[in-house]
Amino acid sequence: MADNSVSPIPVAPVGLSSRAQRFVEVDGIRVPRQDIRRHRDAWIEHRIPAAEIDRAADFQDRWGGLALPPAPFYEGGPRILDADCPEGSAAEGWSFPAGNCRVSMAYGFMIGPEGAFGIGAHRWTPLHASTDGWVESLALAAHATRWAKAVTRIKGKAVESLDLGGYELVPEVQGVTDTWWRGKDSLIALYRGEAVGLDAPQCLEAHVYEGLDEWGLHGG
Repeated sequence: MADNSVSPIPVAPVGLSSRAQRFVEVDGIRVPRQDIRRHRDAWIEHRIPAAEIDRAADFQDRWGGLALPPAPFYEGGPRILDADCPEGSAAEGWSFPAGNCRVSMAYGFMIGPEGAFGIGAHRWTPLHASTDGWVESLALAAHATRWAKAVTRIKGKAVESLDLGGYELVPEVQGVTDTWWRGKDSLIALYRGEAVGLDAPQCLEAHVYEGLDEWGLHGG
């Protein structure tokens, strides 16, 4: 049963940067979300741990039904953030879906055993340490695209030759496999998830945003 009490204008979850809050509230849409707690008894009968069901339900409370603009990589990311039935085992750990893909893809978006946001293909690959980090990365990409004087995409082996000397990690995106770096007047996004998760080094990609002033570099 859908939760139809949700306003289409989202209120950003507590804990995001001011930049990400603006992004969620200005560019996001909240659609009715499914109440996954109604499946609790059936899932427990299928030996899914109650703690994992609660974890998926907590995700749904915070993020469920939130539709954000497409990401600049990963074919846009999930169409709508939306949890579903956890899957896994005690030995391997439990994950649950984070939302359906926008197009047919070789992997899905998942929330991993430790709460990381990532992709699941033939191996689990965490992109950001939390869904907050994924949303922060979307907000930063939208912000950088707006304010940069030039945007360059670098693909494959050329990514490895990028010189990050003088750059510092952007902490709010909570990067694991994917990271953002801030320099004097530029930002660099490194997208390694597909290359790692699919064993496909040709999928490495970096986006370099140049010509940013102080607002363009921080803005949050």
